[in-house]
Amino acid sequence: MESLVIPVIILAVVGAAVALAARAFSRRQSSAREAGSVPPPDPVELARSAAAKLTEEQHRRLYALIAQGQAMAAIKLYYESTGEGLRSARDAVAALAAHPQPYRSVPAETAEVDTDDDAPQRFPYRYRAIASKGDVTREVSSNMLNDEIYGRIRTLARSGDTEAAANALTRHSDITLKQAREFIALLDD
Repeated sequence: MESLVIPVIILAVVGAAVALAARAFSRRQSSAREAGSVPPPDPVELARSAAAKLTEEQHRRLYALIAQGQAMAAIKLYYESTGEGLRSARDAVAALAAHPQPYRSVPAETAEVDTDDDAPQRFPYRYRAIASKGDVTREVSSNMLNDEIYGRIRTLARSGDTEAAANALTRHSDITLKQAREFIALLDD
């Protein structure tokens, strides 16, 4: 009988340890489920807040990297510029790529939105817009374009109003209407 006492004690200790581990695991799962019940942030709002954390130079460099398809370099730039975590930098760059944001030097609430497309503004930098489909690639480079204007042109093209998109592109660049139509045709999915 004495020979069974030690194995029974070991068995009881192992059983108690397994029960405690199972209980801790179930608590972690329930807290993870509760944390997952919070809806993910709106990607457009995430893009706006991410763009607000960048200086004008960082904003320009980040979008240049996104346009070149260098996602890892863009994430690294955002990570180093803002000091946020790697996962939040990844999410912010993905949101900025999916929902381009113009650089705003003043808060969005106090900025006056200029919707007048008839008088294009000249910016201190040249903006490059590239569209391609298959083997055909077109590029428009202009200092009258920025992310916001190009985003409106893309929205017009994707909504089916290709003529208005071509006219807006012609107004904000030095290309002909025919070249603008060719460019817009590449944007139309």
